[in-house]
Amino acid sequence: MLFSHKICNFAPVMSTIIYPSPIFGPVHSRRLGISLGINLLPADGKACSFNCIYCECGLNEDHRPTLHMPTRQQVAEKLEEQLQKMVADAELPDVLTFAGNGEPTSHPQFADIIDDTIRLRNRYCPQAKVSVLSNSTMIHRQTVHDALMRVDNNILKLDTVDPVYINKVDQPNGSYDVRQIIEGMKSFQGHVIIQTIFMQGECHGESVDNTGPAYVDPWLEAVKEIAPQQVMVYTIDRETPTPGLEKASREQLDAIRDRVLALGIPCTASY
Repeated sequence: MLFSHKICNFAPVMSTIIYPSPIFGPVHSRRLGISLGINLLPADGKACSFNCIYCECGLNEDHRPTLHMPTRQQVAEKLEEQLQKMVADAELPDVLTFAGNGEPTSHPQFADIIDDTIRLRNRYCPQAKVSVLSNSTMIHRQTVHDALMRVDNNILKLDTVDPVYINKVDQPNGSYDVRQIIEGMKSFQGHVIIQTIFMQGECHGESVDNTGPAYVDPWLEAVKEIAPQQVMVYTIDRETPTPGLEKASREQLDAIRDRVLALGIPCTASY
């Protein structure tokens, strides 16, 4: 996930951000507005089923956590405390966003925490949306799938449909079958927002440019097949833990956005 407001703790490697837990912000999200962050991962490191070379939280091996994940009770208590403060300050969030130091759906109490969050949202800021930023690796779990059906914005990552690129850039831990991921996205029956990063540059001497037809064309076919409610395309917003990566240009993102729009699917581009 990428936020455009620097409020969090900086780890010693480059400009990596390790987020507080379980609540951080509010921050200004390029895609979501005023966002109150909910981090279900430990506060002192990164724990993720991906190890993306562009991740603002750094590489997994550089930030191994020593603390535990927050409990369901801790998340609910801290969230309610922050929402009460925001109500008192007349500064209500546009969105409550599950993001932070890794994959939020990996928390063993994820579904229950979603229910608590919806209850607290309804009480304190009913106009706010509940969003989850996920890399899609846990959507095969029924409890995760059902919980994501209950949130407003089920934002799932699909950077490409090319397995070689995925292994090079997203670096999944364990097995990752992109065809199964696409089928899992289809099972939401439109209640899904696809999130894709486009970039240029090199990693260890190999190109990571996924802005050309070889990557965009098959990705668009997958998008058409999934038929999401929306697509979000974006590019690098911060210094990355892996050198050599470069932003996609505004023109490239706009061209990709326009091709999604031509499919009749709403799409935004964040530069």
